[in-house]
Order: sequence, then C-alpha cells, then structure tokens
Amino acid sequence: MERIEKQSTQTRTLGRAGIEVSALGFGCWAIGGEWATPDGQPLGWGKVDDEESVRAVRRALDLGVTFFDTADAYGAGHSERVLARALGKRRADVVVATKWGNVVDEERRLLTGNDDSPAYARRALTASLRRLDTDYVDLYQLHLSDADPERGAELRDVCEEFVCEGLIRGYAWSTDDPARAAVFAEGEHCAAVQHRLNVLQDAPELLLLCEESGLASINRSPLAMGLLTGKHTAGRALEAGDIRNAPPAWLPGFTERHGADPEWLARVDALREILTSGGRTLAQGALAWLWARSPRTVPIPGFRSVAQAEENAGAIAEGPLTAGQLAEVDRLLGR
Repeated sequence: MERIEKQSTQTRTLGRAGIEVSALGFGCWAIGGEWATPDGQPLGWGKVDDEESVRAVRRALDLGVTFFDTADAYGAGHSERVLARALGKRRADVVVATKWGNVVDEERRLLTGNDDSPAYARRALTASLRRLDTDYVDLYQLHLSDADPERGAELRDVCEEFVCEGLIRGYAWSTDDPARAAVFAEGEHCAAVQHRLNVLQDAPELLLLCEESGLASINRSPLAMGLLTGKHTAGRALEAGDIRNAPPAWLPGFTERHGADPEWLARVDALREILTSGGRTLAQGALAWLWARSPRTVPIPGFRSVAQAEENAGAIAEGPLTAGQLAEVDRLLGR
C-alpha cells in the first residue's frame, strides 16, 4: 500500500488545462545568473556556470522531472536561453512555463521596468518563444504580482487568444493575492496559480482557491529561499551578486550583508527532526510537507548544480509526509 501511495504522488495535473507534470518542478531563476536593477540591487543568485546548469537540467530529466519554470526576466533572458539549450531535442518531453511583465535590457542584464499592456504581452511571448527555441509555451504566467485587477482581466482575455492561436496551452498569475488570482481563475484555460508556499509560510486562502477552481498550486520559494536546505548559518554573508545579501522587503528570512535571520533559522531547527525523518534530507522533508499540504501542489525549488538537482529529485520517491507529521509541524510552529 505504501509503495502505491508514493507512486500516486509522482505526478500532478495543471488544473483545467489537463497537462500532466512531475509532482516536482524545477525553478530556473538561479540558473539565469547575475542581473540587477539600474542602481545595482542584485536580482539573481550570484555567479553561475552555464555548463553545470545544462548538466543539472539534463540530470533532472533523467530522474523524472518533466516541469521547468522560468521567466523572461531571469538573468535578463539568459535563463530561457540556457533552458532551451539544455532541453534540446527533448523539448516535447517536458512542460515549460515562463512569465512576462517585467522589462529587461538583455545586453546590460538589467531590469528596466514593467509593462502590463496587452500589446507588450504579445511582444514578450514572441521574444520568449525565440529564446526558448520553441513554437509554444505550455504555461504562460503574468509576473506582476500587484498588477491592477481590471488590467488582469484584459490580460486573461489576451491569454485566451494565445491559447486559440496555439501559442500557449494554459496560463496563470504569479501572485500571492487571492483576489487577483481569482481574476485569472475565471478564464477557461487558466491552469494554475503560482504563489509562495513553504513549511514556514503557509497560504491557506490560495490553496482554497486552487481547490475550488480546479487549479494547480505552483509553489514558489518551496525551500524558503534556501533556508530549508540547512546550508545557512547566522552571520554568514552571501556573495555580492546574490539577492539574499541585500534582500528587498518581499524577501524575509535574510538580513542585509549578514546572511540568514537567526529567528528564521530557529524555526528551521525546530522542524529539523520531523522533516528529516525516514532518511530524508532537510530539503526533501520540506518538499514532502508541500505534497502533504495539498494534492494540488507542485513545488519548484531552484538549483545551480547537478548535486542540487539530484537531492531535490530524490524527494519524489519518498512521497509526502503523513497526516500526523503534518499536524506535528503545525504544533511545533504554533499554528
């Protein structure tokens, strides 16, 4: 029975689009490399080795990962290009998600603004298709989390046009606001909501929306920006090009030039024993919590190496935490 239960958790469906993916996706923000705002605020995860990124994507494929999430902004287009190179002739075997809404300067690798106009959505999609070396995107996602809801309704209708034209198979809004996500959920081919969710930061309202609307819950920051890997200690600064070394207001858990926040690390320590039960690594336990939290979750941890790809993919075979373990996590966190 246990073997059958684990097997049933190895795939998920992207909502009403009916697209089947591995229960674990890989987020491609980190492999985009360094990029920044014009005033020097880092937006990447530091330096990256493109050859290692390609090897890591291909290793993930071999280990059963079929869902890759990127964005046109990651590395100012570089992430899409690296992913395309890594997938090569295996493009048809995977589900590719990308995002639009941010405007970047590819040559200078800068974020220069954003654009929520319907006309820009089409230009952005055309550019992503070129960088991804494909003629369709499986899941197209609005990357402006706080865009006006009325404009969101216009963009939802534009996405429906893209579906009719065969340019995309489904769409989603990447936002932590249930009201905004609900605007996209009204669309026939809306497939998911991408939102922050990890064992330290629950999102019950968004999970309820996904359940009621028949959508997938794509989990951004499933390892709390690395805190749930167990590799961070208080007072240890990260490299200058790492966004966590100068964290913006929306990125909790890290302090400027002093690494991980001790209070957040204490919460991780409180969960360490239960998350590492059964021989899991801490990261694998954090992913197991997400699968236990809802049958609609698809976590998308980031990666920069073959070793990280192997560790993350290894969580699939272990399956979700038990209901009892899920309750114990809530007790330990006082919620």
